[in-house]
Amino acid sequence: MEPRIDFKTNPVGAKALKHIVSAGMAVMDRIPAATRELVALRISQINGCAYCVDMHTKDAAHAGETSVRINLVAVWREAPVFTEAERAALELAEEGTRVADAAGGVPEDVWANAAKHYTEDELCALVTAIAVLNALNRLNIITQTPAGDYQPGQFA
Repeated sequence: MEPRIDFKTNPVGAKALKHIVSAGMAVMDRIPAATRELVALRISQINGCAYCVDMHTKDAAHAGETSVRINLVAVWREAPVFTEAERAALELAEEGTRVADAAGGVPEDVWANAAKHYTEDELCALVTAIAVLNALNRLNIITQTPAGDYQPGQFA
């Protein structure tokens, strides 16, 4: 399967991708790496982005995440392997990804729960990461970027 457009090689796509990715990079150091990868994986699962599920599964494993936690991200509510802070981030990520499903967006209790675990700067970083991941998922889904060939750290 070939992508409809390769955003990495098309001049217009590459320029847009550079700016989207740099928005995500600007906040990376504000969120724990494990949380970042778990959130990215969950958003990608919800959106059905095969390329990003492949990427974030591999990056999480490469960063030392256990296979148990990676495999249980899709059912994090029922899995006792996540911290309360990670649960709050996953819940915010889910609600922020599914904004069309809820009139009024992210519920106040979800925000309040996240705010118990993260500073204002960390919340800004988490919200930015959620938005960027959703944008990247959509780019890959629309262009039918194939999954499976990603190597951990290839875009570092």
